[in-house]
Amino acid sequence: MDDQELVTLLSNLESDRVERKASISDMKKIRQAICAFANDLPNHKKPGVLLVGVNDDGTCANLSITDELLLSLANIRSEGKILPFPVLQVSKRTLNIAT
Repeated sequence: MDDQELVTLLSNLESDRVERKASISDMKKIRQAICAFANDLPNHKKPGVLLVGVNDDGTCANLSITDELLLSLANIRSEGKILPFPVLQVSKRTLNIAT
């Protein structure tokens, strides 16, 4: 997914394909979102996108995205709480958004 696609997702409302989380304080809700994306019940045949460090209104939550945080998110795949194991891509992206 390129930066322009992410900017478009940020500017739209949350949906069954897009979830925003200001922090990772509630890992249960993050796992639930990943599980829902993996199941793709609406049959979008497109990946779900979990935007961490983003407020519900699409603005930056000023969350420090560290290597430890990225590893914690990546480890969700193999911790055994979501079966079958979801396909995940975890990356840090910095987007320039005109306000």
